[in-house]
Amino acid sequence: MARLRKKACVALFLFTLFIFGTMMGLRTLKPSDGFSDLAPGLKLLPVAAERMDRRSVSSEVVVSPIHVHAITDTKVVYTNSNPEGDIYYDVHIFYYTWFGTPKLDGKYIHWDHVLVPHWDPKIAASYPKGRHTPPEDIGSSFYPELGPYSSRDPDILESHMEQLKAAAAGVLVLSWYPPGMVDDNGELTEDLVPSLLNAAHRHGIKVAFHIQPYKGRTDRTVHGNIKYIIDKYGNHRAFYRFKTSTGKILPLFYIYDSYLTPPEDWANLLSSSGSHSLRKTPYDGVFISLIVEERHKDDIVSGGFDGMYTYFASNGFSFGSSHQNWKAIKTFCDINNLMFIPSVGPGYIDTSIRPWNNHNTRNRVNGKYYETSLQAALMVRPEIVTITSFNEWHEGTQIEKALPKKTLTRMYLDYLPHKPDLYLELTRKWAEQFNKEKEQWLM
Repeated sequence: MARLRKKACVALFLFTLFIFGTMMGLRTLKPSDGFSDLAPGLKLLPVAAERMDRRSVSSEVVVSPIHVHAITDTKVVYTNSNPEGDIYYDVHIFYYTWFGTPKLDGKYIHWDHVLVPHWDPKIAASYPKGRHTPPEDIGSSFYPELGPYSSRDPDILESHMEQLKAAAAGVLVLSWYPPGMVDDNGELTEDLVPSLLNAAHRHGIKVAFHIQPYKGRTDRTVHGNIKYIIDKYGNHRAFYRFKTSTGKILPLFYIYDSYLTPPEDWANLLSSSGSHSLRKTPYDGVFISLIVEERHKDDIVSGGFDGMYTYFASNGFSFGSSHQNWKAIKTFCDINNLMFIPSVGPGYIDTSIRPWNNHNTRNRVNGKYYETSLQAALMVRPEIVTITSFNEWHEGTQIEKALPKKTLTRMYLDYLPHKPDLYLELTRKWAEQFNKEKEQWLM
């Protein structure tokens, strides 16, 4: 009898363990019930961060940005594939050039990321401090197939463009800081842009700019940023522009953490009557704001933006990143003649640099999380889908190839039982599905 009870207890324990594991996996496919204390990707803060012509511009066309911009013309049309039909310019992917190695940069950059302490000293005391020590120990929960690389390496750039083309993602959205400005953990990277544009062009890929919240950023400094980018890179064949519903062709800019600047200041730059407006000038464009909280919707309208994107890959952490809110956001955008660009990601895990942030982790579930995100995006019939990200390794949102790796101190996550190119293949599959569905939407 005792033996039977023992067997029953073991069976019950194993069953309970199976149920728990299953629930932990499945929960990542649904938004969490509440909002996290820290938006993934946001700077560390003590509180949460407050249809006509459907073709894109040919990859060989260079268009001068001199077209007059009318507020009623700001909605951007669907883009399509390049002439060969193997990549799609309505699939945009966020990209980072902040990585460095001793061979090319004199030291490791970003791979040695510091362990960010929690803002509450009592909580911070419970977690490790210091920084990572590459190449065996890097600031990521995954390990790149290319190893901890330098963004200056021409071979790395070439490999990245080949992977992007394999994924059918036609627009690389470059995380950009102005000359002389850097992120909190990196070095100057603006000088890498020409090489990136050249590499992108060789593969038929376009480049848009993701303007980061550098120290001292205001509507006036962004005015200068836009002029600088267009003057310096606007004639490059890889520079990305949209064709609007009225046939006008304008460059596109994503403005990260745009809510940090008051909407009335943005209106000075982005409304036609603003004191230093870009509208109806050679530097006009399509300007996309980040939506985190619900209240940001009205601020985006009053600020004069042309659309909004969600960036974050952690479903359920904020209003903007929650799939369940995308239909309402899309409706709001349609009413206000704005473009809604949902951002999808393969998962999220940043505990390699924020060890206390486990509650924001979203498991990949062998690609199911990514496909669920992509399906949610397509259901609202967006004009463009953004992917977070190609290579944000710190936050575990990368679709770049990763491989299994175990060291004396680390066991990295991987894409097994699938191959390193799993997420490139899934991206291509859904990019093709996206464009097939859009053809039906237009019928």
